[in-house]
Amino acid sequence: MRQLQTTAVSIILAGTSALAFAESFTIRSAELENGAFNEANMLSEPYGFGCTGKNVTPSFSWSNAPAGTKSFVLTIYDRDAPTGIGWTHWVVANIPASVNSLPTGIDASGKNLPKGALQSRTDFGVSGYGGPCPPKGSTHNFEITLTALKIDVLPHVSAESTPALVGYFTKANAIGEAKLTIAQGR
Repeated sequence: MRQLQTTAVSIILAGTSALAFAESFTIRSAELENGAFNEANMLSEPYGFGCTGKNVTPSFSWSNAPAGTKSFVLTIYDRDAPTGIGWTHWVVANIPASVNSLPTGIDASGKNLPKGALQSRTDFGVSGYGGPCPPKGSTHNFEITLTALKIDVLPHVSAESTPALVGYFTKANAIGEAKLTIAQGR
């Protein structure tokens, strides 16, 4: 019995040590290192929400994706939007597993998007990035999530798909997530 306990403790400690030294799946953005979106990343005036940014996508890079990752989905979501259900600002699906970054300046037509990836509709009603623009005097928490998937391509997803549909198939095929939260005021 004592030998069984010693063996069990050794196995648990070995597993704990491996976990302690394993690097975690992370995402970062050079433009967001100061903890806020730059003016260029903010929503542009034509959207009519009162911001005068340039609506330029920030860049993102990531590391230590889970074993078995075949693709990624990136989302930017404002959980504090005054809608009762939040607001999706950007969805990029089918990012190949061989990719570990997205450059700044991905436009609505997909310029600078990795081959095979696609942008679906946001809560602005169109595909492509819509920068943050919290109401004046408020601060919102923007959740940037990179989800690692066990499949190459999300089924039934196109540029016309809603954030909810993309989210459904993303969660159904997720094997890991990296998150970054930005508190943005105006």
